Amino acid sequence: MNAYNIAMPLIDPGQKAPAFNLNDQHSQPHRLSDYAGRPVVLYFYPKDDTPGCTKESCAFEENLPKFKRGKAAILGVSILDEASKARFADKYKLTFPLLADPEHDVAEKYGVWQKKTNYGRSYMGIARTTYLIGPDGKVAKRWDNVKVDGHAEAVLAAVGEL
Repeated sequence: MNAYNIAMPLIDPGQKAPAFNLNDQHSQPHRLSDYAGRPVVLYFYPKDDTPGCTKESCAFEENLPKFKRGKAAILGVSILDEASKARFADKYKLTFPLLADPEHDVAEKYGVWQKKTNYGRSYMGIARTTYLIGPDGKVAKRWDNVKVDGHAEAVLAAVGEL
């Protein structure tokens, strides 16, 4: 968390996407620069192997061949560690990179590390948000407070518009 305990602003379409370097479920590093020249779907989800996050991730996996036809990479990000990501990916046969952001540095850079309230309790966590980063490294579109149903298909349609 930044020194002032304030959520960073979201990155708006047209802005350069912040660089990152995170390991996936196989301990392989991924940098945004590795994907230069192609679209990147960077989706932030609260927690591995929970109902909404599972449904969202499985929908991206189901549509993966269509995303690949559009040359788009899909990268999921949450704060749980690589071991948690590996269990999640194995359990649901997720083949795209799930990136571990245990210090929530990247979530903060993208403005998705936010104050949340559940049953009257406030805490900091990831707000379900998806960024579509264009081949030029700029944010092409952002979805806030994502509703899981139909989301992967909406993102796929946006990739097709790039």
